[in-house]
Amino acid sequence: MKKQNIHFKTGFFNVAIVLMAIIGLSGCEDVIDLKTETGPTQLVVDGWVTNQPGTQTITLTWSSAYFDSNPIQPVLGAKVTVTDNIGNVYNFADAGGNGKYTWGSLATDSLGRIGRKYTLRIEYEKEVYTSQNEIKRVPKIDSIAYTHETLPIKPDKDKGQKTGYIVEFYARDFIGTGDTYWIKEVLNGKTNVDKAEKISIAYDAAFSAGAPSDGLIFIQPLRRSITYDSLYQAGSHVGVELHSITNEAFYFLQQVVDQSTNGGIYATPIANIKSNVINADPKGRKALGYFGASAVSRMETIVDPAKARPEED
Repeated sequence: MKKQNIHFKTGFFNVAIVLMAIIGLSGCEDVIDLKTETGPTQLVVDGWVTNQPGTQTITLTWSSAYFDSNPIQPVLGAKVTVTDNIGNVYNFADAGGNGKYTWGSLATDSLGRIGRKYTLRIEYEKEVYTSQNEIKRVPKIDSIAYTHETLPIKPDKDKGQKTGYIVEFYARDFIGTGDTYWIKEVLNGKTNVDKAEKISIAYDAAFSAGAPSDGLIFIQPLRRSITYDSLYQAGSHVGVELHSITNEAFYFLQQVVDQSTNGGIYATPIANIKSNVINADPKGRKALGYFGASAVSRMETIVDPAKARPEED
């Protein structure tokens, strides 16, 4: 079995896919020796630049085999630059020696601009990798609302009920089909996407292309996708970030979600998701991961029972 590794780790999100294989044969005591083949080590890129002020980070690591329990190894000594389509060059440096190449540090520093295209270039030893992306438009978040709810606890847990607040945001998609977005929960001032299944993406104001949702307010399941793990409580500091993404990024993230929920007896073999980072040498080692670019709209609030909507029937 060749290496099947997908690993992302940045200030924006964590995605990890772990393969579990359980073989059970009733009444059989044969020992099965499963031999695996370790594939070549590959560069893994996790970089996402935005129009937000502050530090921008591109993380470079080496891939590892399924059953390798050693810590992920950083890529050290690479030359990393991002160039926009009007000639501005941004040099990213690994100041900490940990594979996290950063640009900018001041709260006023901003790299991304809506409508501009960005080219990532990574030089490591004799290999050169490049990738391109564009920052698309993003709508303004109009408001955040929350509703008090009493819900039954899931059947696989103790019987009873739980009470709290479902938080949702309101925003309207732009007129013109094909806008795609990544919706992120903000909890206590930080984006909270620590599981692949938490990834919430939208095509126009719905889940996928073809829905009659262009130019409309985001549908309720998307609006409420920031209430993921459990109901919020009074005093919770919550919010949302709406990131514009390209259609390519939309389908990449859709595959990440599909792979993370790929289980059961009808599961298909896990495979590496095609990266948008390309080796200049067609015969060279391929890269994994993704380089993206986003404009960001953000809003936060503190849950106040006095401002909550009444419980829905």
